[in-house]
Amino acid sequence: MRLIVGLGNPGKEYERTPHNVGFLAIDALAARGALRVTRPEAKSLVGRGELAGRPVIVAKPQTMMNLSGVAVGMLLEKYGCDPAQMIVLVDDVDLPWGMLRVRERGSAGTHNGMRSVVQAAGPEFIRIRMGVGPDKVWGELRDYVLRPMGRAELEVASQMATDAADAVELILTEGVGKAMSRYNRRVMPSEESSE
Repeated sequence: MRLIVGLGNPGKEYERTPHNVGFLAIDALAARGALRVTRPEAKSLVGRGELAGRPVIVAKPQTMMNLSGVAVGMLLEKYGCDPAQMIVLVDDVDLPWGMLRVRERGSAGTHNGMRSVVQAAGPEFIRIRMGVGPDKVWGELRDYVLRPMGRAELEVASQMATDAADAVELILTEGVGKAMSRYNRRVMPSEESSE
């Protein structure tokens, strides 16, 4: 059983912010597996079912982002999952918009939600970092990630959620190494197709 967690903030006011692209990726996965991510469990909204022929639990923590580890710890305990079997989908301001990075383990970097998850679960879990980096200097990054996305950003975020869902299915079927080979490239997919 794989636990797949998208990080974000609960509430309508946060739905279309860069900080919630992890929730968008969970929505994309849920649509593929006809999963309803509506059951309240372990301070999260949870759905159970199959993706790519594998049994999964998908979850959106309903704590605020900075307390995501509280929900993740409760989910791991409730379902008896090893953190190494968990995949976390999270926004990353250090990557340009639309770029994905798949990692088997690692630090939280500057992301407070990831810091909370690492404190709860340790560093040994797969993470898919979803790029939302600003194209210009911003004063407070908090203000940047919590502001509503514009139309162009929403289009990129939607495609990135689809790509992240593809990456999750590849991890489930062929392993994290294959997903890292496919998604951890230096160029953006749009640049690659124009060559």
